[in-house]
Amino acid sequence: HNLEMKHLPGADPELVLLSHRYEELERIPLSDMTREEINQLVQELGFYRKETPDAPVPEEFQFAPARPLPTLPPRQAPATDGKTPPERDEGEHPDL
Repeated sequence: HNLEMKHLPGADPELVLLSHRYEELERIPLSDMTREEINQLVQELGFYRKETPDAPVPEEFQFAPARPLPTLPPRQAPATDGKTPPERDEGEHPDL
């Protein structure tokens, strides 16, 4: 599910991962991999394998392997009273 195969004559086989906006995320060469290794890779990436081509896809796998977008905490307005903003957690990215 959510995997499309295109044969390009003369091109080396590769798996191209796209974002939900169809932006290229990664290219993985497949030339040196066996069918079993490719199947394992696709499974590890989180693609859902249907039992038959017309089988329904469970709701939790409709957008697989895409992961939900992280929810960001609400932005705090800058302090206007001259106080320094609150300290961030050590693991928190400064842009969040």
